[in-house]
Amino acid sequence: MLACLLALAACDAKQEDDFDRRLHAYLVANPEVIRDAATKLRDKRAKEATAALRQAQPALERDDRDFVANPDGRVTVVQFFDYRCPYSRAVAPHVDALIAQNRDVRFVFKQYPVFGSASDYAARVSLTPQGKSKGLELHRALMGQKDLSVVRVDRIVGRLGLNPREVEAAARNPAIGEQIDDTRALAQDIRVTGTPTFVVAGETIPGADIERLADAIVRARAASLASVGEALTRTPVAP
Repeated sequence: MLACLLALAACDAKQEDDFDRRLHAYLVANPEVIRDAATKLRDKRAKEATAALRQAQPALERDDRDFVANPDGRVTVVQFFDYRCPYSRAVAPHVDALIAQNRDVRFVFKQYPVFGSASDYAARVSLTPQGKSKGLELHRALMGQKDLSVVRVDRIVGRLGLNPREVEAAARNPAIGEQIDDTRALAQDIRVTGTPTFVVAGETIPGADIERLADAIVRARAASLASVGEALTRTPVAP
């Protein structure tokens, strides 16, 4: 029936009103058609997202240019964030707690500045060799600063014992801009649309949903332990 109605779309303009009326009546009488189409579209997009995440996994989890907390962890959490994003700032203390409480979980920080020039500058500073040498100390200081500006970034850098002029010069390195561009392209590929966004074991968690993030970590850890146990059972025992 629906196929017949759609075939009417090829008819002349005089029949458009009749087509619209019949199609509307059919969809009202058969709402499951819309539900089925929506379900298929959702499933299709989910499969595409899963495939994109799988393909992007090396760039997500193993880019040597990224700053990583708990580098020896078996489970990996990737966070896309912006130092001027209020939601990234709100979730930062909870991320700190997860880092401290889960030493077996790697936290990969992806600089994804979307809030203007001050965001871009803060991201660049954190990616300099000097910025990386301060690691989480600099990260926490930048996250803890309200209304972050270029001047305030330089003040934070100075308070941490770094030379602001040297750091500013290092931040202009084209390689740092290339890294940020790569992160933006990666975000587009896996459909990251805002900050913060977390990725854990193929699951994308948009926003500051710390409970969902914690649950995802628990599931990923269990899956990792299960895979280790399975591998051990398959290991041949020497006679």
